[in-house]
Amino acid sequence: MTTAPTPCLALAVSLLFSTSTLLAQRQAPNLTPEERQALVTKRESIESELEKIAIIDRKVMVPMRDGKRMAADIYRPKDTSKKYPIIFSRTPYNFNFWDVRLGTWRDMSTELDAVKRGYVLVEMNERGHFFSEGNYDILGAPLTDADDQFTWMANQPWSSGKIGLIGCSSTAEWQMAAASLGNKALTTIIPESFGAGVGKVGPYNEQGNWYRGGAVQMLFIDWVYGEQNQVRPQFPPDTPQADLIAASRLFDLAPQMPPVDWAKAFEHLPEKDIFVAVNGPRGIYADKMPNTTGGAMIERTPNDPAWRKGGIWQSDTMPINVPGLWVMTWYDVSIGPNLAAYNFVREHAKGEAANEQYAIIAPTLHCGYKRATEHTKVGERDMGDARLDYDAITYAWFDKFLKGESDTLIEKTPKVQYYTMGLNKWQHSNTWPPEGAQPITLALSSNGHANTLNGDGVLTAPAKSPLLSFANTPAANKADAPDTFAYDPLHPTPSYGGNVCCAANSIPGTGGALDQRKMEERPDILVYTSEPLTADAELSGPITVTLYVSSDVKDTDVTTKLIDVLPDGTAYNLDETIQRLRYRDGDDHTVWLEKGKVYKVTLTPMNTSNLFAAGHRIRLEVAGSNFPRFDRNLNTGGNNYDETEAVTAHTSIHHGKEYPSTITLTVVPAHN
Repeated sequence: MTTAPTPCLALAVSLLFSTSTLLAQRQAPNLTPEERQALVTKRESIESELEKIAIIDRKVMVPMRDGKRMAADIYRPKDTSKKYPIIFSRTPYNFNFWDVRLGTWRDMSTELDAVKRGYVLVEMNERGHFFSEGNYDILGAPLTDADDQFTWMANQPWSSGKIGLIGCSSTAEWQMAAASLGNKALTTIIPESFGAGVGKVGPYNEQGNWYRGGAVQMLFIDWVYGEQNQVRPQFPPDTPQADLIAASRLFDLAPQMPPVDWAKAFEHLPEKDIFVAVNGPRGIYADKMPNTTGGAMIERTPNDPAWRKGGIWQSDTMPINVPGLWVMTWYDVSIGPNLAAYNFVREHAKGEAANEQYAIIAPTLHCGYKRATEHTKVGERDMGDARLDYDAITYAWFDKFLKGESDTLIEKTPKVQYYTMGLNKWQHSNTWPPEGAQPITLALSSNGHANTLNGDGVLTAPAKSPLLSFANTPAANKADAPDTFAYDPLHPTPSYGGNVCCAANSIPGTGGALDQRKMEERPDILVYTSEPLTADAELSGPITVTLYVSSDVKDTDVTTKLIDVLPDGTAYNLDETIQRLRYRDGDDHTVWLEKGKVYKVTLTPMNTSNLFAAGHRIRLEVAGSNFPRFDRNLNTGGNNYDETEAVTAHTSIHHGKEYPSTITLTVVPAHN
């Protein structure tokens, strides 16, 4: 990590709503004097235009029911004869109106556009950040803050009483739980790359992407490092608004965190002391805190009651009954929970809202959809022209649901717009998975030597299918002996690309599709590959892996990756998952392994939309770790987070008639 924001922060703040301005006050790049002056002139011109058409009210301190106040900037049309709907963006990130490093205004293009279109734009820092008071907790808990904010805005004399939410990453993730409150002013939501706001839904119990399969997703550790600092400058409660505005020109309260080599820092044991080792701030990661959930996140299990006290959306207790435009990306950390959340709300919302749920799924990294180009690169793979007019869709949505205007764009828009990689094309469906999609199961097989790319692991089809046909489909190996690999937590299988967010410098490529052949030379990775396909096959939907596993330790992990293998051997990763075996029977309790006993383990589903063209092969990798994408299981059966000693696990994947280890794909019929 450098003094600039982590990739997650930089992406999220650059997308105030769907497309817009970089909000973080970062060090200006090395500009020539001419370039610097040109930038200053541009910023001043935008601010001047905004001042001509907008009433600007900055550093408004909005009171909450417990007496704490949240800092807001408000931009509204000068015509006071009308009342206006509100676009509300609440964020933990820095939106200071003055770029203190450049010495001029922040880029106010987003604010200018919203006012021109007849909206009030309200930007607010969540509790415990920048000028907002109180103690920070994940997603700005308590939930009562959201309720108070909606009511305050709806009661303003310039308000029409209708509020729409928008934002990406942490500017989006609080929206779902807030929407479940049923505040009458909240009219619609547009959450983008919102997985860290999803607690439990469908087969996923990740508590805001903190876990997958019971393993900690370490990408949020470096993110929390920059967010949990609560030893910060604060102004007295009676500080006049004018003084706060003046102060904003002097300093924006953005911390300049000391640089950290996260690739090295993540190796520290015990895991709970990672921040101590890098001289990081105390806070919610490992310390008890006076906030809603109590802090000490690393000590919690997936079903710890503390998760349900905060701002994370729990599908079983938090109904959502407002229209939603759900924007997702295939290489995000949370694509599985995101899709499950969309389907859940669409199925369970009451009244007209059930039919007012739309989804867009782009082929990019977290919050990266607006960065699509004519040749959209995600990692090493060219995804083609993945551009989409998000501005037009966003304002058409708000015009319909906040202003009540009939809009042919939304009326003609299918419920699901998804980009199929490999085909490199936007496609449409009224459901997810797409209509006609069918599950097809392939079996794992080998003669006991599936280790490495050069091993004998294969995927076999039980019978020919018109949707998935292979050249010379092999029969299962006669021996069908189990494959065994050694997983040493002190020398774990490393992450390489993948479906990530906020990876800082800890994962090569900071995620995305990378050629996995280099990794597949490792003996601690089992590789199962199909014969070449004889015809194109579109996989769009969940991919579920069931493994029969034994090991010689009380607890360990199994991880998988789905791979598209090109005719030249290039092997691009599509999605990945993990299961901590102590939670194999449910993450509400632990069941230890008995040495040598074989257990059936079904991992949480992977998800993708990818065309496996004729001549391509389907591949599944199996390993014992994917570090630091997920934390290491130290294999002792202990707490893991407070341990420094580890043991090596010797884990076997069984297959054949008695132990049918499989991968079930979702295959879509060819389009006419």
